[in-house]
Amino acid sequence: MEVEPNSPEVRVSRRRLRACHECDWVVALPPLRPRERADCPRCGYTLAKRHYRPVQRSLALATSALIALLLAVSFPFVSFEVSGISNRIELTQTVTTLIGFHEPLVAIGVALTILVLPAVYLVGVMWLQIGLLGNAPLPYSRGIARSLAHLHPWMMADVFIIGALVSLIKVAGLAQIEVGISFWAFCAFAFLLLLTTQSIDADWMWFSLAGEPLAPEGIRSGQTAAPQNLAGCPTCGLINRLEANGHGHCRRCGESLHARRPHSLQRTWALLAAATVMYVPANVYPIMTTTSLGQSHPSTIIGGVIELWQMGSWPVAAVIFTASILVPVCKLIALSWLCLVVPRSSEFSGPTRTQLYRITEFIGRWSMVDVFVVSILVALIRAGTLMSITPGPAALAFGSVVVLTMLAAMTFDPRLIWDDPQARYSHHPQEKTP
Repeated sequence: MEVEPNSPEVRVSRRRLRACHECDWVVALPPLRPRERADCPRCGYTLAKRHYRPVQRSLALATSALIALLLAVSFPFVSFEVSGISNRIELTQTVTTLIGFHEPLVAIGVALTILVLPAVYLVGVMWLQIGLLGNAPLPYSRGIARSLAHLHPWMMADVFIIGALVSLIKVAGLAQIEVGISFWAFCAFAFLLLLTTQSIDADWMWFSLAGEPLAPEGIRSGQTAAPQNLAGCPTCGLINRLEANGHGHCRRCGESLHARRPHSLQRTWALLAAATVMYVPANVYPIMTTTSLGQSHPSTIIGGVIELWQMGSWPVAAVIFTASILVPVCKLIALSWLCLVVPRSSEFSGPTRTQLYRITEFIGRWSMVDVFVVSILVALIRAGTLMSITPGPAALAFGSVVVLTMLAAMTFDPRLIWDDPQARYSHHPQEKTP
């Protein structure tokens, strides 16, 4: 099999070993050509993907996405008109209006997920790729490369687009709506941001930034890493020898390493309990209050779904019900069940439970749709007593549920699913369920 001359597989003398992040299986990466990937033979987790011209591709996409974001914040986003009264907003007003209604935490969450973190991510990608393009990595490149992996789950521009569409459909029956240049620019930005994240060839990038130290001697592939006192770095992929206490740091990127995440189950249980507590006010209290002709009508999440259904907007009602009701409940149940069955996990049940974990981790961020709907409607519908919308206390509570469930999925260590229970308790007694 032919590979590119500058491929990592060509430039190192011994086979490159990896420990799967989800099942801990030690494998040797095969030579990869562009558009090929290497999956874990045990659980199917993608260990590495090779892209064609990864530097040029990522740099072009990141630059285009950043330009689209600048356009999105520079022009009108959307406007409405009803009974001769009109209002036009810019994208940034979805944040500043929430601050005016004394919802600073919700405003910070919206600003971070749709503007700040994506912009930081894109600038970081450009910084890295410019250095790699000149074969001379720029200062702080390793720290920036580490940060990219941690920022990725919290960027929600694509979720905001769904929230914007839901908002426009809800308002279309009450007023005349007109989308501005910013709306289309933000759609382009969300699409380009998605392509940028998918274009990152982390394996190639880390090899170009810092090379690849030789793997520790005596590693046996086709076995799990923990019994060999090894751990794969979740950021750069390098396999490392751990210290006697089961902890350590990656030799290439400096990331903290553990045979298993310390107190993974306890932390997951604590976050799930907090999310469950916050889920009650998120559904009992109104998420927003609509004032029409001087009369106020508070609306809960489920009340909004029923209202959309009665209006005939069945697809939108289905989206909101799925994202705001079904997904959080299913995520709480799924993670709780995974924590409960870890003591009875085995390699036989591993694939099914790992797939459930992947689905749970993926769908959590989409519950932010309702929070984004509130941020858009509150900024847009401001016509005094004729028609206006204000945020309710459930907005902060529901946003907290989304964040807590995402953190719960992150703290859960999927490698525990594959561990033999006796070995788990003998080597990692802190992971016993309470």
